[in-house]
Amino acid sequence: MENSKNDKSTKLSATQPKYLNMASDGDEISDQEKVQIVSDFILHSPPGEFNEVFNDVRKLLNNDDLLKEGASGAFAQYNKDQLIPVRIENSDNLVLITEYNDLGNNRFFDPRSKQSFKYDHLRKEASEYQTYVPDASSEPWRAALDTEFIEYTKNHYKDGVCSVVARINSGNIVLTACIEDHQFQPKNYWNGRWRSQWSIAFNSNCTSAEIRGILKAQVHYYEEGNVQLLIGL
Repeated sequence: MENSKNDKSTKLSATQPKYLNMASDGDEISDQEKVQIVSDFILHSPPGEFNEVFNDVRKLLNNDDLLKEGASGAFAQYNKDQLIPVRIENSDNLVLITEYNDLGNNRFFDPRSKQSFKYDHLRKEASEYQTYVPDASSEPWRAALDTEFIEYTKNHYKDGVCSVVARINSGNIVLTACIEDHQFQPKNYWNGRWRSQWSIAFNSNCTSAEIRGILKAQVHYYEEGNVQLLIGL
């Protein structure tokens, strides 16, 4: 696959062939199939290029009502998967949009500033703030880990953002720490993002603990070519 030196629009073509059978023999593609195609494009948007992919699929679909109604779940899933950072009121720190601080109905919480907010998955903006009360039994543990992760992220990631969330699961305290950092260099024809998630589960007596982690590095390079790399460990 070839493209012009700075043409990113062809990044969609890598996933297009598998959908050609949907319209074979002149059959009309149903709205459900159109939404499936659009959602898949959205979920595979390279770091820092969501808006470009969104504009492309909007032109292809040519139906804003269907796009908003059918693909809104993909917008939300993409932001949570990518750990998108957002600036909120009454806090000096950015907050990550994740599955772990998701309250449903496009609302998320930040235990650090003790508030929840509504998040616009297209505009990437927070609004409609409310007070959030963390769980009393897990909050001291969460706050202690949060302090350490803030310092760690500051020392090891140039523009990194972290969030630490606590929950109770089957009587155990579960702490999940997420880190996101990115470099977007469209003038140099590449964009990249680092994501990592770390969870520790332990009982109230601290007699046992289990730690799990996952990290992902994703880069899109499109100078005189078109390559997207995703590494997960």
